Amino acid sequence: MTATLTNPLRVGLRQERVISPQCLVIFGASGDLTHRKLIPALFDLFRQRRLPSEFAVLGCARRPWSDDEFRQKMEAALASKIADDPESWKTFSAGLFYEPVDLQKSDDLVRLGKRLEQIDRQRATRSNRTFYLSVSPAFYGSGCRALAGAGLLADPNRSRVVIEKPFGRDYASAQELNRVVKSCGQENQIFRIDHYLGKETVQNILVMRFANTIFEPIWNRNYIDNVQITAAETVGVEERAGYYETSGALRDMVQNHLTQMLALTAMETPGRYDPEAIRNEKAKVLQAARLADEAEPWNCCVRGQYGPGGNSSDPLAGYRQEPNVDPNSTTETYVAMKLFIDNWRWQGVPFYVRTGKRMPKRMSEVVLTFKEAPVHLFDSSGGGAPGANQLILRIQPNEGADFRFEVKAPGSGMRSRPVDMDFSYDESFGEPSDEGYVRLLADAMLGDPTLFTRSDEVEAAWRLYTPLVELIEQQPWQLPVYPYEASTWGPAASDSLLARDGLLWRRP
Repeated sequence: MTATLTNPLRVGLRQERVISPQCLVIFGASGDLTHRKLIPALFDLFRQRRLPSEFAVLGCARRPWSDDEFRQKMEAALASKIADDPESWKTFSAGLFYEPVDLQKSDDLVRLGKRLEQIDRQRATRSNRTFYLSVSPAFYGSGCRALAGAGLLADPNRSRVVIEKPFGRDYASAQELNRVVKSCGQENQIFRIDHYLGKETVQNILVMRFANTIFEPIWNRNYIDNVQITAAETVGVEERAGYYETSGALRDMVQNHLTQMLALTAMETPGRYDPEAIRNEKAKVLQAARLADEAEPWNCCVRGQYGPGGNSSDPLAGYRQEPNVDPNSTTETYVAMKLFIDNWRWQGVPFYVRTGKRMPKRMSEVVLTFKEAPVHLFDSSGGGAPGANQLILRIQPNEGADFRFEVKAPGSGMRSRPVDMDFSYDESFGEPSDEGYVRLLADAMLGDPTLFTRSDEVEAAWRLYTPLVELIEQQPWQLPVYPYEASTWGPAASDSLLARDGLLWRRP
């Protein structure tokens, strides 16, 4: 059963806002993120005619590249996209520039300012600048200080700073980083990016809730039994061992991506569609969230680490066998936990959150399971009582939603069976969703902070997980790391976490 658009004539039509003339300055331009995500996203924006002709990209890193070398390296990174549209690349790449810059050297910042003035004249970018800190998190604070010290953040209407995750390592460091960053510019100049918020289906959580009267009245503790939020990856640690060994799944995925999905799923209705109104409600729901057992947090959290798996034709190494990983590492690659939100809407409803590497399937989803009917009039065709209704919001892949409900099974008896009503973005709109960075880069350049996290949101998220962070660092034996075979759904202890409540994780 498939959901279709009411008006098929609108398939493929976009309503996009106009980005002002400006220069996007990328620090860390020699890095992987620039090659794989940022420049490809900007090229997509260009091909969609969403960038002004008065636009430029200035790549900055310590490597002594020239403009032409930078363009050649970006061309190599985008080879497959360019093959389909070489003329667009020719025009787009004319706006790519490069300047060797070390953010720790004041002379380099002076030279950067002069280069930006030159680009303003050459590309008519009108001194509008968005600075993207695609650098090590250790340099976020000093990078902002350097830009402010060079006078490049002085005009709050013409300058913005985009900061990648992770924003801090714990509650105290997030507070300190917020203090430093806000001393360099106003809050409306700071864009803390979380690429999950750029996904159409994450944004669709708001529309599903607040634009449909069939859902909003029952989106609460009176009708919803539990909520599961999952982000599963099939890949292992890959080339990120240096970072991941100091991070783990809790810091890498839960504190940011999954917590943002939690906030959008659970927030109250904003008074209007306005950036600050939405961020106010997200902050409030995170401030009301807590671990299910704050006194003994090991009772509501499970950590795991993938071991060897696969088969003889496709063996998979365990985490401890990956390059640059400590052979005795206790870093978690899987984490699951149970949370509550102490407010009128959600009191008593458990939220189960999990994420892991080397899972059997790549997927991110939010599953709302509704309470069962008070009286079961009909038996299920599979035996026993009918299953509960579920709304499954598919974040990735195959972006869309399923609504699972009971219908009469064919035959003379009165037995029910579950069916799914399916909505797919690709099928309904006739085009794939944009990659998350496309939307977020456009919003940052537009100065729209709706999909970026505010300082109090970041601190509320870290405060929520502080008991677990402290336990891992100070009493790790209280929260052991259970092994699980690669390409399985995590350790058995994770299933036990839900079994105590008579529930199961959803297994697609």
